[in-house]
Amino acid sequence: MSNHNANTFTAKRKPVVLMSMGAQERKGHAYQVMTHKYITPLAEISGCVPLLAPSCCGVDDLEQYLSMVDGVYLTGAGSNIDPILYGQDNLTPNKGQDKDRDLFDIPLIRAAIERGIPLFGICRGMQEINVALGGDIHQKAYEVPGFNDHREDSNDPVEVQYSDTHKVRPVPGSWLAELIGEEEFPVNSLHGQAIDRLGEGLEPLAHAEDGLIEAIHMPGAKQFTAAVQWHPEWRATENPYSVKLFQAFGEACRQYAAQRDQ
Repeated sequence: MSNHNANTFTAKRKPVVLMSMGAQERKGHAYQVMTHKYITPLAEISGCVPLLAPSCCGVDDLEQYLSMVDGVYLTGAGSNIDPILYGQDNLTPNKGQDKDRDLFDIPLIRAAIERGIPLFGICRGMQEINVALGGDIHQKAYEVPGFNDHREDSNDPVEVQYSDTHKVRPVPGSWLAELIGEEEFPVNSLHGQAIDRLGEGLEPLAHAEDGLIEAIHMPGAKQFTAAVQWHPEWRATENPYSVKLFQAFGEACRQYAAQRDQ
């Protein structure tokens, strides 16, 4: 490659963001998968290049992955985190688990924070961040007195499952409150589990109307570290609040990439 072409490539280079894949069984074969709805807003709104990492191969190559990326993006999934990782018995044995993803993402989160790599989590991803930092989970949030049932009805059409069902209120004065520019805004809700005790260094960033923690951040971290319990990836380009979130993450990744390239 000529120097001119190399310089052009560097100028046009987009941030690379690691997305850890999850396990899925199909017709007797084990798959590693990632849903389109998570990938497309990262590319279309954040302006980043997704790097999909299989979580079934262990963590031997974790440092190499992190040396290649400018952000880490932890998505939702149909599985729950193994409660043994936060010191509890499994109260939802009928719900699927993905222990390979658990054992990949928890050290990934800790290493990304240590390296100063921007980190964004959605649903399961938010809960992973909390567990990685020593927090725990309400395994059945819908049975906790005072909390509403935040689960979707699996019999509804997908469009109904992902429709706005309640409002969240950003913590006044927080960066999320400034980003959104409104005291409260509507979100979808598709989760049976929720954060209980917060992990070390984490603080609430938004709450649902019933007080449940809907977003977290790590104000002591030098980089963008945030996560939400709802699903901003769903038809993200049509949702102004989702657009703001993915733009903010993309900008953080660009800043990290610029600093790394110096």
